Amino acid sequence: MPHFQQLGLNPSICNALSSLGFEEPTDIQKQAIPVFLKAERDLIALAQTGTGKTAAFGLPILQNIDPGSPVTQALIISPTRELCLQITNDLKKFAVEMRGTKIVAVYGGSSIINQIKDIKSGAQVIVATPGRLMDLIDRKAVKLQNVQVVVLDEADEMLNMGFREDMESILSHTPDEKITGLFSATMSPDIRRIANDYLKDPIEITIGRKNTAQQNITHQYSVVHAKDKYSALKRIMDFHEDFYGIIFCTTKIETQELSDHLVRDGYSADCLHGDLAQAQRDKVMHRFRHKAIKALLATDVAARGIDVKNLTHIIHYHLPDDIENYTHRSGRTARAGQKGYSIALLHTKEAYKLHQIEKLAGVRFEKYLIPKGEEVIQTRVKNFIEEFTASSEETSDESKAFKNEWIWPLMQMSKEELVQRILQAELKKITAQYAHSTDLNVEERPKEKFGKSSGDYGSGSGSRSRTQGQRSRSGNDVRLFVNLGKKDSLKYDELREIIFQMTKVSGRQVKDIEMKGVYSFFMTDPESAEKMCKPKLGQYKGRPVRIQSADEQKEFRGPQSEGGHKKSKKKNKK
Repeated sequence: MPHFQQLGLNPSICNALSSLGFEEPTDIQKQAIPVFLKAERDLIALAQTGTGKTAAFGLPILQNIDPGSPVTQALIISPTRELCLQITNDLKKFAVEMRGTKIVAVYGGSSIINQIKDIKSGAQVIVATPGRLMDLIDRKAVKLQNVQVVVLDEADEMLNMGFREDMESILSHTPDEKITGLFSATMSPDIRRIANDYLKDPIEITIGRKNTAQQNITHQYSVVHAKDKYSALKRIMDFHEDFYGIIFCTTKIETQELSDHLVRDGYSADCLHGDLAQAQRDKVMHRFRHKAIKALLATDVAARGIDVKNLTHIIHYHLPDDIENYTHRSGRTARAGQKGYSIALLHTKEAYKLHQIEKLAGVRFEKYLIPKGEEVIQTRVKNFIEEFTASSEETSDESKAFKNEWIWPLMQMSKEELVQRILQAELKKITAQYAHSTDLNVEERPKEKFGKSSGDYGSGSGSRSRTQGQRSRSGNDVRLFVNLGKKDSLKYDELREIIFQMTKVSGRQVKDIEMKGVYSFFMTDPESAEKMCKPKLGQYKGRPVRIQSADEQKEFRGPQSEGGHKKSKKKNKK
């Protein structure tokens, strides 16, 4: 097993790593560091989050820069503010013994004036989000002509977030003679195109299988009735007293609502979504990293780039519409070789989705039974007794201050009564909550078992009739049409948000979206469908939005119809 010194890193960096507790390099570090240190060829590195990618590119960058020169020599581009700050903080720790080395983070939501000052004072390394870096380039506040190395970190996420044009524009402002590193969790066709266009004869490193989830994560699923999802979530958190994780929701609205419910019920929780100001996001993340919050409710977009150590659980309150997002979500736990759990909370009509995740992400799901009430109580009692008996027998200063008259009533009780009273006092809330609870687990019917289905997984591909038939067999949900789609540059969360704003129907009722060019299909319950299918819903970018039954749309041939209906096509041909 090679040590960091054997990879070619200098003593000052190795000393910093040692003081931080880094003993052995990870697989990605073993392979990437020597390549980047030589600075002879471009690099594509495919590895899941939490495998040590920051050190894999950050350590060679630090070693190769000239601290005596104030010009910008290295540029690292990351998708989110959180990840940008994390990379910056990590690099500063690695460079603690490298005098004269300055690393500056530039990202939106913070003073651009202060960031410009920091850059002008001399920054050898800039870590930036694409949007803010483009602002600085437009203002001519950053000079990239001396950049020797560029790293695109979490490149797949940057593309998913719509930063392709910014990435290409940024790369066009850097010298042709440079080393480029592309680090990604997945190798999508778009990533491959970026690599072909901007990397020269790259070395490709793959840790694990491409596009697959980490192997040290236990992937589980539970099936409950939709109305019982919240209760199931609370049971998981009550049963696992060490719970420290992220709960992924579909929309900003759902994220906020679920967080509010948990807080009202006495849980240590908060939320992260796109409507929060940067100061609020920073406050939430600070509390979460320091475990003042045990449960973080987040959307996929808001959680991108989050790197928090020692997370025990990832909970999918709803499965994502994009399979790649499942890989990103679950990869938030099990960092640096640790174990973690990824639990999908499904209602009976969602179980079929897991088959596609197993197939494309290379994971194997096991059934997780939501604990019964008596199991939660027993576990909490057992944990309390273990902690109580393991506490120090030495008399603390606080206990010495107790007056005898305070203790006297306790001394009049029998041992059995005293133990019972202590347990009741400690577990009062839990025992009251679960004393008469029911079993929340639902046994899937054979036709619902995810291994038996070949249905599409929210990709927008596959036949409409097949999807519609599959849904109709699995429940009462109806299929609706909306005249908004991919060409409106919408993501799934954004489409749900628009529908909510116009209909006041919660985004959680907009399920199984199939997004096409200028229109989309989705599933919802009959009650929600009735509320949605009304005239004059509102406008999006000056165009009236309409929602109607998918069957009605099939028969509709009016001139205002979208999505390639016959009369429209004939009209265009004229």
